[in-house]
Amino acid sequence: MEITETVDQPPRRGGAEPEGAWQTIREALRGSHGEYTEGPIGRAILLLAVPMVLELLLESVFAVVDVFFVGRLGADAVATVGLTEAMMTIIYSALAGLSVGATATVARRVGEHDPDGAAIAAVQTIALGVLIAVPAGIAGAWFARPLLALMGATPGVLAHSTFATILLGLNGVIVMLFLINAVFRGAGDAAVAMRVLWIANLFNLVLDPCLIFGLGPFPRLGVTGAAVATTTGRTIGVLAQLYVLWRGKGRIVIRRRHLRLDPAVMSGMVRLSAAAVFQSLVGTTSYVGIVRIIASFGGTAVAACTITVRVIMFALLPSWGLANAAATLVGQNLGAGRPERAEMSTWRACLYSGVGLGAVGIVFMVFAAAIAGWFTNEADVASIAARGLQITSAGFVFYAASYVLTQAFNGAGDAWTPTWINVGCLWMFEIPLAFVLAQRLAKPSGVFAAFPIAFGVMVIISAIMFRRGTWKTKRV
Repeated sequence: MEITETVDQPPRRGGAEPEGAWQTIREALRGSHGEYTEGPIGRAILLLAVPMVLELLLESVFAVVDVFFVGRLGADAVATVGLTEAMMTIIYSALAGLSVGATATVARRVGEHDPDGAAIAAVQTIALGVLIAVPAGIAGAWFARPLLALMGATPGVLAHSTFATILLGLNGVIVMLFLINAVFRGAGDAAVAMRVLWIANLFNLVLDPCLIFGLGPFPRLGVTGAAVATTTGRTIGVLAQLYVLWRGKGRIVIRRRHLRLDPAVMSGMVRLSAAAVFQSLVGTTSYVGIVRIIASFGGTAVAACTITVRVIMFALLPSWGLANAAATLVGQNLGAGRPERAEMSTWRACLYSGVGLGAVGIVFMVFAAAIAGWFTNEADVASIAARGLQITSAGFVFYAASYVLTQAFNGAGDAWTPTWINVGCLWMFEIPLAFVLAQRLAKPSGVFAAFPIAFGVMVIISAIMFRRGTWKTKRV
């Protein structure tokens, strides 16, 4: 499968608007070498957002494919995958923060038309990934079984602990996959990041049943086979990334002269990433607090909350794609000395994301009961989940805008502003509000109501801070 970029073709000037939109989508999927600091802002957003949304969808496919095939091995096997994925969520959260430094730095250099600076930033990203991956992998492999036991794994689940040992021990592959794709996103080569995950998922999809069930010449490895297949697919994806960086025709090409450590560049990336990692962990831990409050209503409420959150997170993926597009546009436009265009791109991305997700929210409110019924046959669970979907869907516009604004700050290199906003709105407001509303209403609906209220406040504060424009002067 070809994963290098194709030369950008000039858009046709005539024709109806829908045809132009479809042409832009096709160009986004092919890959574009066009300038994102010039031309129509809506087109630039679409060129970046389409492959970024698909990239996020493809990343979520790994766990789905594993569960689909492992489900044939019994409940203990599925539980092993589920508990391991729960532990991997912490790694994903940290990587989301680490990716911010790479994306912001590369985007700024590309906007400045400094290809050597962008390539050096890419090399520092890879070096940082190695520095993180080696100790994390050793610790993951060593403590995989104890961590499963700590999370309440039964003896039947612990019998499959090799699955966790492989994924945690070789989590460096995930680290590199995330960070190098962040480099591609910052450069504007979003289609390359998407195609890398196509390749990784294709190998995982083929190898999963072969290694789990021992098809053909492959050994029957059971649950362990799923870990081997997933890690192999991701490893091939990383090799494809390195090939594109070294031999590709994208916006970033690494040459021998770039292969050196640059402490100044790396320290700047670490500084940005440290704030973003904390920012990401704030969101993760606040959800843990919410679940703890939900748990006071019993296991039925927790099951309903799990369904509600899973459905919502899937629905939010397009909004995250638009948010990542905003980060790239802000970084590149600031590098090009066009802060007004950076700001306008953010507001436009907020509009697109808000309209799209708002429409999804209306569908969820109308069909909440039917959607909840897809995930459970228990009437009590379905009832609470449906009510949760109706309440949380009312805040979809707020979620959409908050994600875009947060990533716009991050793309500008101002990661601390959204971090402190998250601390105030999630830790100091959402969790206490959820507790109070749960006590007042004496049912889970009170907890769900805290979501749209807290994010509504977050959007107002974020918009005010963004309008002030101090992010425009941040050095990256």
